[in-house]
Amino acid sequence: MSGTRGFFVTGTDTGVGKTVVSLALIRGLRRHGLDVGAMKPVETGVGPEGPLDALALRAAAGDADDLADVCPLRFALPAAPTVAAAAEGREVEVWAIHRAYERLAARHDCIVAEGAGGLLVPLADKLCMADLARDLDLPLIVVARAALGTLNHTFLTLEAAVSRGLDVAGVVICHASGPISPAEESNLDALRRALEGALIGEIRPLAPGEAAPPEAIDLEALLALDL
Repeated sequence: MSGTRGFFVTGTDTGVGKTVVSLALIRGLRRHGLDVGAMKPVETGVGPEGPLDALALRAAAGDADDLADVCPLRFALPAAPTVAAAAEGREVEVWAIHRAYERLAARHDCIVAEGAGGLLVPLADKLCMADLARDLDLPLIVVARAALGTLNHTFLTLEAAVSRGLDVAGVVICHASGPISPAEESNLDALRRALEGALIGEIRPLAPGEAAPPEAIDLEALLALDL
């Protein structure tokens, strides 16, 4: 991994475990000796305690960066960025994301940026999360939920990425909603087979407060990619 590289973590839906995967990725890359910067370009549903996802990401990366760079845009309404911004009479200032990213990229070997929702979630006028990933020039890590519906959601996400010319570093299945039923496990087996080499990890159900093990993601495979 030469120069400032990194990954843009997206999901097949909201609540699929993007933050869980991002945290594991940051910790794993740091164990490999990389200086990692964390970024949550826009966080919605932010309360008085602050942007919780961004705070967790910053802590995993060593708490060295200004929170304004880690999470330049924050909104209270738990909705898509454009909707949350409109509720406050604001606009999503995409330029602020780019400037924050440039500052982080100048200080770190690589950046792990976690998007909001899925690839086609609106970010600003005529822009979506996929456009942000493209503009930051970061390959995608797609987080898929371990539940019924994941086959369709995963394939749609991958198709959208390919159609927009985005590089996909791999897919991580995350059991963010806890244990699954036998039917869901059978469904998941079909997804594992279909993804083949694109599947780079799976995070099993975690106990409250438990961190995902970095070894759940094939970091060697990610670092060997030439994207």
